Amino acid sequence: MSLRTSELSTDTSRPTTGRRMLMLSLATVGFAVNFWAWALLSPLGPLFKDDLGLSAFQQALLVAVPVVVGSVGRIPVGALTDRFGGRVMFSVVSAVTIVPVLFLGLLGHSSLAALLVGGFFLGVGGTAFAVGVPFVTAWFPPERRGLAIGIFGAGMGGTAISALTTVKLVDGWGVATPFVVTAVVLAAYAVVAALWLRDAPGRVVPTESVGKRLADTARLPITWQASALYAVAFGGFVAFSVYLPAYLKTAYGLTQADAANRMAGFVVLAVVMRPVGGWLSDRFGPVRVLVASLAVVTVDAAVQSFTPDLMPLGTIAFLTMAAALGAGSGAVFALVAKLTPSNKVGSVTGVVGAAGGLGGFVPPLVMGALYGAFASYALGLAALAVVALAALVFTATAVRRAAGAEHV
Repeated sequence: MSLRTSELSTDTSRPTTGRRMLMLSLATVGFAVNFWAWALLSPLGPLFKDDLGLSAFQQALLVAVPVVVGSVGRIPVGALTDRFGGRVMFSVVSAVTIVPVLFLGLLGHSSLAALLVGGFFLGVGGTAFAVGVPFVTAWFPPERRGLAIGIFGAGMGGTAISALTTVKLVDGWGVATPFVVTAVVLAAYAVVAALWLRDAPGRVVPTESVGKRLADTARLPITWQASALYAVAFGGFVAFSVYLPAYLKTAYGLTQADAANRMAGFVVLAVVMRPVGGWLSDRFGPVRVLVASLAVVTVDAAVQSFTPDLMPLGTIAFLTMAAALGAGSGAVFALVAKLTPSNKVGSVTGVVGAAGGLGGFVPPLVMGALYGAFASYALGLAALAVVALAALVFTATAVRRAAGAEHV
């Protein structure tokens, strides 16, 4: 294997299928555990709103802060993963996330200021995504990366664990309980990652500075095309996963527990569809999958803007939207895996992942502000329909042309 002067290479022995699947499984668990921690504040948003007398905007800000920090943090974490590998970075991210989790559970839930500070540092858990994509990509050949990254992406189901368990643990044993439990799991995973994770044989290790690699990344067209699409697909998922409990409680009068359970159903379906989106992308091309997914989101958001009855139309709209957002998210990173140089996957993933997270930061704030001004969510959902339609047109034209040579 020849090397450029700016790169180093690890051992080039051929990994077995079993070895690949073990590494994929461990990475997916790590992603899920860190996302579980990242999403701890969302199910408790209504509780903190009532206990601390928060406005709709303050509640939206509370659940959005970890999202934006976890998103922006993916840029340096992705670049660091290219340099130091997934074994080191999974261990570090998991260990660091323990600190804000324990702070929020033991000290930081008594005021909005403390919650915002804890939520800021809780965002570190959201950077785990930028660790896993380059780690998994290096383990699999190009023709299998769509499915592999889709399976890894199912780790975003950690938000469903949070939705299903957090409120129940608080009701049964107090506010600190879900945070302490999550901290213990994070500590266990940090040890597992350090002991058993291994970076792929033949992984190309860049030796340039982080700044130069990020500058090179910014010049790749796929970086910005995938960022725009991921901001809509994964951003839409994040937005609903953090804001759906508040929306359902306000718009439909559901209890906190019922709203959290329904949000969990939304998340689970999106999680299941993410590897499906990757698998379909391997078979039919990610551009086709993205066009179909964005068309479904456009229609569902338009329907939901009229606040139809929750059963059956509202439920159908949200569940099909969840499926489309999950499949679309899987397709975006199938596109990244096909079109990005192997030694830049982490850096590109960091930027694209940041765009996806930031795409999830804005809608909850907009929805909260619009509801506060007009006592209606219609304008926010109509805006989502317009954005999804614009992304569909962009995919069918500019992205299709740019990716045409690669048959995607």
